[in-house]
Amino acid sequence: MTGVFAGMAGVLSAAFGDVVTYMPKGGAPREIQSIFRAAPIEIEGADGTPIVIAAPTWRVSRDLVPELARDDRIDPGQGKIYRLATIHPSGSPAADALILCELKEV
Repeated sequence: MTGVFAGMAGVLSAAFGDVVTYMPKGGAPREIQSIFRAAPIEIEGADGTPIVIAAPTWRVSRDLVPELARDDRIDPGQGKIYRLATIHPSGSPAADALILCELKEV
């Protein structure tokens, strides 16, 4: 069933995202096509109710950041650096499913 959705995260990132520099704690920085948002977003909670996330967020394809961890940093190219404060894994079984990260400005 995951074959139906394979590649969709890349399509979404290309359409709605931009290049972000990802700086893992234990590796070299690299540029990744992904989606950074400074404005609040609304997501669906586990029980289906809407939840507003007021913090800046970063959506990135799981297969591009297998080492993703709290306190890693990103530079979306807007003059600010952010650290990953909370990571919300996707419920999707697709290898390239989007992961949502809540950010804190450094």
